[in-house]
Amino acid sequence: MSLGAHLVELRKRLMYAALALVVGMVVAFIIADPVIHLITEPIRIIMEKRGDNFSALNFGTVTSAFDMRMRIAFSIGLFISAPIWLWQIWAFIMPGLTRKEIQYTVGFILAAVPLFFAGCYLGIVIMPHVIELMWGFTPEGGTNFYQAQEYYDFVFKLMIVIGISFVLPVFLVALNFAGVMSGRAIIKGWRIAIIVATVFAALATPAADVISMLMLAGILIVLFFAAAGLSLLFDRRKRKRAAAAGLLPDAV
Repeated sequence: MSLGAHLVELRKRLMYAALALVVGMVVAFIIADPVIHLITEPIRIIMEKRGDNFSALNFGTVTSAFDMRMRIAFSIGLFISAPIWLWQIWAFIMPGLTRKEIQYTVGFILAAVPLFFAGCYLGIVIMPHVIELMWGFTPEGGTNFYQAQEYYDFVFKLMIVIGISFVLPVFLVALNFAGVMSGRAIIKGWRIAIIVATVFAALATPAADVISMLMLAGILIVLFFAAAGLSLLFDRRKRKRAAAAGLLPDAV
């Protein structure tokens, strides 16, 4: 295809992806109320514990409520329409890939997407405990009026950060496939990986919530060792193929 034909194809794919996103946002806007109810559950728990109505989600401007719904609609719409816009991206780049590259890419997506959503789900599970613990530091006589935009940003960023952290081991395996890092090099960094996972878990969860911190750190460490184990297995298979082809004296 010529450059012009590629640009026309890209425009078509982007239009389909944008249309899918808009449809997803419309659906998400309609179901925004249950989502708001879910993420504000910690505030209602705090109200029950205090025995008053001095804790609430605060909409400080005329458009704050609408802005929050639009943020929720965009975020959920992006997830709902993911199969379509991911397919449009894939359909555009696939003709330029070799069969092996296609297999690697499909394997990466099949591993990364479920892990990302698992991380987002864990973020939702941890979120109420985080908010309740932070509320515990409110001094006697203080009130908790949570600004809607800041509250939503906190919840969304917590989900995204934990979701991305779950995908990082997949990138390690991808680097091993690309020949950038060997399995031995990955496993040698296990001490650093444990420290990084623990520090990340400590930053992503409140200092007082030790259980959530250990749970998150434990999952990240298990994922790291799983990625290292897969990389060692792939390296072994590569050496065996190289030995069979006469490129190495023996298969290790």
